[in-house]
Amino acid sequence: MAGLRTVGAIVLTLVALALLHTGVTLMVAGAMAAMVATFAIREKEVRGQAVTLALGLPVALAAVTLGSLLHSKVIAGDLFFLALIFGAVYARRFGDRGMALGLIGFQVYFISLFVHATVPALPELFVTLAIAFACSAVVRFALVPDTPERTLSRLREAFRARLAQLVATHLELVDAGPKQLDNVLDDLRRHTSRLHEAALMIQGRLEEGTRDATTAGLLQRRVADAEIAAERLGMTLLNARSAERTDTLTMHLPHATVPATANRMQAEGDALTTLRRDLEALHLLVARRAPDDRGTALAHVRNRLLGYRDEDNLPRASPAVQDAFRGLGEAARAVLGLRLALDGPQDESDDTSATTRSREEFDAEDLAIVGAEESEDDRTGLQRPTTRAAFQVAVGSALAIVGGEFLSSQRWYWAVLTCWVVFLNTASTGEILVKGYRRLLGTALGVVAGVGLAGLVGNHTWTAFALVLLCVFGMFFTAPLSYALMSFFVTAMLGLLYTLLNTYSLATLVLRIEETALGAACGIVAAVVVLPVHTDRRTDEHLGTVLVRLREAVSAAVEQLSGGPAVDLLSQARDLDTALNDLRDSTQPLMHPITPLRVRRQTARYLVALLETCAYHARSLAATAELLPSSKTVAADPRLERVGGRIARNIDLIVARVQDEDAEGEVAAGASIASMLEAGGSPGAQSGTVTFRVLRHLQRLDEGVVGIARALEVPVAGRGGRKNG
Repeated sequence: MAGLRTVGAIVLTLVALALLHTGVTLMVAGAMAAMVATFAIREKEVRGQAVTLALGLPVALAAVTLGSLLHSKVIAGDLFFLALIFGAVYARRFGDRGMALGLIGFQVYFISLFVHATVPALPELFVTLAIAFACSAVVRFALVPDTPERTLSRLREAFRARLAQLVATHLELVDAGPKQLDNVLDDLRRHTSRLHEAALMIQGRLEEGTRDATTAGLLQRRVADAEIAAERLGMTLLNARSAERTDTLTMHLPHATVPATANRMQAEGDALTTLRRDLEALHLLVARRAPDDRGTALAHVRNRLLGYRDEDNLPRASPAVQDAFRGLGEAARAVLGLRLALDGPQDESDDTSATTRSREEFDAEDLAIVGAEESEDDRTGLQRPTTRAAFQVAVGSALAIVGGEFLSSQRWYWAVLTCWVVFLNTASTGEILVKGYRRLLGTALGVVAGVGLAGLVGNHTWTAFALVLLCVFGMFFTAPLSYALMSFFVTAMLGLLYTLLNTYSLATLVLRIEETALGAACGIVAAVVVLPVHTDRRTDEHLGTVLVRLREAVSAAVEQLSGGPAVDLLSQARDLDTALNDLRDSTQPLMHPITPLRVRRQTARYLVALLETCAYHARSLAATAELLPSSKTVAADPRLERVGGRIARNIDLIVARVQDEDAEGEVAAGASIASMLEAGGSPGAQSGTVTFRVLRHLQRLDEGVVGIARALEVPVAGRGGRKNG
């Protein structure tokens, strides 16, 4: 959508300027200004977008004016450029509006350098910029509107599609042979991860995209339920087909394999046929939209699947396969809840007792929704990331200006632009290094494409503009996928723009590579020398945050499952997911192929997989605990409080070791939780019951926390030691 919106703004600007018989140079400036005015604004509310766009025009006019006035004053121009860069980066501390205005100021000043703006040309440039901003407004607010409600609606449909893909992969898992299992398992991991990403994106749009906090909380809970139920269904199917219970880590560790044994479900006979049929039915329920979700047949399918939530309705099969049918029932319940939250009430005339019970549970849950509070960043001065980045970019840009002048007195600004870009959305030296490498790689490949495209278009102006539009769309479409690909499209577009300005040559594009390499190097040097944030330090900070969030989520869920007061567990689980996502981003430099420390890369990948596994079990505990106030089948069990105590103490010890290497103590690894799991004859702990499932999640959490301790080289007490209650 961002690509379509930007391309639309550029097309409308070019049409308007062409009708005014504007020269090619001004058309290039207008196209670039329309692109900046469109992509710089990221506010979610329409009113905020309009205010920022209105403020952006005078900022752009001031930037192009100063660029023209300082065109021939080298030293003064360079000093102002550095001040502008510092201010643009520092302005990020004021939120989306500050970031947008800073970006507009920097980019429009860059445009003035690119088109060699002069004072006599200012009136025409003012008109061009005004037209570009007006066209951007028309596209943003009329042709391709960007409202929180529309964005959330698209994300909801995307979540439904991702869920359908995951259920389809579950069906493939049932029938996969030993040779196909690894490929299906890779698909299962990928679709599970993408479903989780869609859930997090919805989480970020709920506040603005819904009419009130109650609706936002309702949708948040239903999305989380569907995600957890789908992930659990995948685990139960893996366990059902394997002779040995599959570790949850298999779902989160890339390239992890399961034993290539025969599919145990093939011996289940009628139960396997029923399981395959009901997975197809679940896929049908997920994939069908609300207008098509009517009729007795679909109601019958839904009722049959929800019936598996009752033990009496489970087919005769092995315990593992019966657990898969329980997972089917919970997944069907989650789909029903998601449908009610997204599409409103439905016809209840064909409901069975199991379906009626699920609806009653949803009604009771809706009454207990509470809001969450936002946390504020209390860092000040040089500790604030925006302040630190402003100094780093200013120093790096100064180096880039000096070095760029040695390479070319006419194109030195490319080095400055690269230095600026490598600091965008980065927070550590490692991230800047990887981003600089990717930009250089994409630029080198883009030069090859630029040479070919320049020779292809020749003197055909409108053909060149058409290809520019394709490159712009490619930039935005590939930006979330690959920074190297985005840089490729940027460089290819620049080759076309140079062709339009009659300044194209192979030497110019080669100079582009040299300036890019110089700018990336200057950015890396500044990141290392000026107020550096080392990757290890940033990773440790995020790791500590994830562990704290994990402890909070698990402790709160266990307390509620033990009979404690109800709290907003879902928000705590989402806080854990957000922190884990930040950790995953901060470890990317450690896991990048160019990293020479292979052992460290493997450790980082394994540690993130362990934390993802623990987060899954924490979400499952939270989802089960949320059922307590309304469910007739889930009851509090006071024994769980002492079971979860050891997990909390172990996490506290690991956090202390992450924050202070001299912290003393050993992580306990006794068998207390396992012994409770083995107490199958005790009341409330029999296989298949909710209490048994909760204990199993706690056991996996305990094992995961011990695994994290070993990966971080925290001392672990042997299992032969004293048992902890």
